[in-house]
Amino acid sequence: MKGVTYIHPLTTLGKRAMDLVLAVIGIIFTLPLYPFIALMIKLDSPGPVFYRQMRIGYQSKNYVCLFLMNRFRTMSVDKEAQGDPVRTTKNELRVTKAGLFLRRTRLDKLPQLWNVLMGDMSIVGPKPERLGICHKLEDNIPFYTERTYDVIPGMTGLAQVNLSCDETLYDLRNRVAYDHAYALSLSNPADWLKMDVSILLKTLWVMATGKR
Repeated sequence: MKGVTYIHPLTTLGKRAMDLVLAVIGIIFTLPLYPFIALMIKLDSPGPVFYRQMRIGYQSKNYVCLFLMNRFRTMSVDKEAQGDPVRTTKNELRVTKAGLFLRRTRLDKLPQLWNVLMGDMSIVGPKPERLGICHKLEDNIPFYTERTYDVIPGMTGLAQVNLSCDETLYDLRNRVAYDHAYALSLSNPADWLKMDVSILLKTLWVMATGKR
């Protein structure tokens, strides 16, 4: 399955156009929220307002792009300062009170609109993974790395709106299945558009209710 993802040229053009339009609109309408979110974070715990982390971006069989993903900080600043990277669990004790609200409403992801604007991410796509964790998982989950081959990772996606937090290998295997299903939809522009609109509507529901 390595490197066999076929993306229709019209899908590529349409997807990038949609990303640019939604990113610009999103940034314009959400920038007024930044001061309130920043104040919430600062009052809740010491540390920076924003958090940047290296993630795996676009990759193919012989190419891997790394980028710094932006988000509002939702954890205590020293929780992962030492040791190997740790996956976030559903009832994550490292998350601050403000961070819990931001995660449930997905407002912590708003700074990723700048990543979309720069082309590091897409609005819709598979979840971008950390390099260290990806290397650990690819030995236990077939086609884990290949789930993002030729597909730009996204702020939201088919797996993100249908699954809860990844806590077990079973959860991660399900995410891989969803990610491959999304990649298949990119081969047909009509299927892609239908898929992305559906995911975006589900994302709005998740943000409004805090539930999947």
